[in-house]
Amino acid sequence: MSTFAKRERLLLADLLETAGPDSPTLCDGWRTRDLAAHVVVRERRPDAAGGSMIKQLASRLDRVMEEYTAKPYEELLRLIRTGPPRFSPFQLKQVDEAANTVEFYVHTEDVRRARPDWSPRELDPVFQDALWSRLERAARLMGRGIPTGLVLRRPDGRTAVAHRGTPVVTATGEPSELLLFAFGRQDAAKVELEGEQEAIARLRETKQLGI
Repeated sequence: MSTFAKRERLLLADLLETAGPDSPTLCDGWRTRDLAAHVVVRERRPDAAGGSMIKQLASRLDRVMEEYTAKPYEELLRLIRTGPPRFSPFQLKQVDEAANTVEFYVHTEDVRRARPDWSPRELDPVFQDALWSRLERAARLMGRGIPTGLVLRRPDGRTAVAHRGTPVVTATGEPSELLLFAFGRQDAAKVELEGEQEAIARLRETKQLGI
């Protein structure tokens, strides 16, 4: 597994263990047990995981999620730490790096930032650049349905356009924070927003950010 994905995987598992199965997360309607089940199903049940994006598989995903949510919490944590099955494409370093670095980072923050006493992690510049690279490639997909234009800007001035339109809102922050904002965690992301106040308010409230 890639260095970043492995690190975030183990950190997520440790946080889930510390929080216990019934703690809140930033994912609407999900407690930590639901989030743990989601991570396991995504890696181990490709026959159902596509239900998050393919309407025809949604009911199957619901059934499989119920099955895994009912498993002992300790088993879910073990499966997260163990990683995907032997012949899963997630075992390939390139796939793991591309698919799991952001997934595990975002869900780690879903657990951390649901606590009242959270504070931002200090991330090294190499990891920030890795997150930015992924954000640049996915920005238009994550912003495709939002009601305003949206530009994501790093403190050094580099930008990525998430949605072309008017009025335009510019979100400025570290790549890690911009990533969380673009994934629909607007209230928990440490970014500065510039633009018309009405547009900013609409952007903060929209449920259309993310994949």
